[in-house]
Amino acid sequence: MSLTFEKYPSKLLEDAVDAIGSLPGIGRRSALRLALHLLRQPSENVHHITESIDSLRDGVKYCRKCRMISDGDECSICSDRSRDTHTVCVVESVRDVMSIEDTGQYHGLYHVLGGIISPIAGTGPSDLTVDALVERISSLVSEVENPQDVEVIMALNGDVEGETTAFYIFRKIAGFGVKVSSLARGLGFGDDLEYADSLTLGRSIVNRQAFKP
Repeated sequence: MSLTFEKYPSKLLEDAVDAIGSLPGIGRRSALRLALHLLRQPSENVHHITESIDSLRDGVKYCRKCRMISDGDECSICSDRSRDTHTVCVVESVRDVMSIEDTGQYHGLYHVLGGIISPIAGTGPSDLTVDALVERISSLVSEVENPQDVEVIMALNGDVEGETTAFYIFRKIAGFGVKVSSLARGLGFGDDLEYADSLTLGRSIVNRQAFKP
């Protein structure tokens, strides 16, 4: 039996399918299955799902230092005094932080750009948190005698946009004289950090090399 209808028996069902189907990776057929599944669940289970989503959207914050998602003004990574505060790993997204943390091989801090430079998508440097990163590096350099004691790791995807973004950041911070490195290329050109296995990603961090613009 087909699960695709030109006309739904309920406007409420149709609205639910439209809402669920707007999520990435979920087509209309899957959205209908999920909506019908929710109808068969106890109301408290469904309310728990919707309340959790409401709380996520309305209550989540972004760390004032690194822009990682957090329940407070400062994330658990930035507030962890055991982390290496003079090593900053620059990533595109929150998901990349989670992927790197899963490796257990990195113990410094992060800086989430919130995207990458992509003319096709209409994303430029001003749409990212590059200026905030430059301010962080400037502050870190003022805390040490040798700027080389500060390391910035470019952990961006190995595609054209990622390389372009890394080069742009490199030029912005080159004057500080800090150590700039990039992930070892156990990751192939074009690979997304999000989909790399933990072992490969962990080795890429441990064996990172000097950034070559």
